[in-house]
Amino acid sequence: MDWISQIDAGKIVLFTMVLSRVSGLTATAPLLNTPESPMQFRGLLSASLALLITPTQWNVAVPEPGSLVHYLVLVGSELVIGLCLGLGLMILFSGIQLAGELIGRVGGLMLSDIFDPVMGESVPLFSRLLHLAALAAFVLIGGHRMVVAGLLDTFQTIPLGSGAAPFSMADAFLALVTQSFSLGLRAAMPAVTALLLATLVMGLISRTVPQLNIMAVGFGLNALLTFGAVSLSLGAAVWVFQEQIGPALEVLLDGLHAPLRSEWLF
Repeated sequence: MDWISQIDAGKIVLFTMVLSRVSGLTATAPLLNTPESPMQFRGLLSASLALLITPTQWNVAVPEPGSLVHYLVLVGSELVIGLCLGLGLMILFSGIQLAGELIGRVGGLMLSDIFDPVMGESVPLFSRLLHLAALAAFVLIGGHRMVVAGLLDTFQTIPLGSGAAPFSMADAFLALVTQSFSLGLRAAMPAVTALLLATLVMGLISRTVPQLNIMAVGFGLNALLTFGAVSLSLGAAVWVFQEQIGPALEVLLDGLHAPLRSEWLF
């Protein structure tokens, strides 16, 4: 058991800090925070990435924690950095889900909601469809590689053990919310415009032909128009989303790489 006494405690602390930062990302990244990615897989992925990243940080001088509270705060600050990166991506993906909700509400198909285990609540069917299409586009353009590259860059701008919090992320999150809302409106606009015009036409028909039961005919016709509009505009919605990935990641990474304004004091 002499080998136990030869283990450098500082290196163990270094590894746990790297693991905490990586775990924050894997716990909240859109591709991983789903029931299809079990906790065992995410834990193994976090440990594997931490084992690969730790040798690159081998020469970083990590302060020795003076107490358990000090150590937990340092680990928590590393976890926050990873969480900020993952939550920023979630804000971006919420915009495409907003587009699906707008289409479902205007199309009168809110009764077709399905339970989304990711959100923990019922969501419109089109929100789930657009979310899956956005995930596919995100992977195809290499968004996951850009996120990992951004995570690696944080080890240069925010050294391990600095105990610093990226307060500039508040401005980055505000910009991401704005971009996400704009993304949702732009992605839903073609289908929503077509549905509103169809509603206007059906209203004119009901006034012209009062004998026609517009409630019986209009519901089926509106559902048919909704599916047709979504089929025709799905490619445009995904195109709008993939155009926003680059600027959104740039805003997110700029917030993480901005100079730190303050540090934890002990």
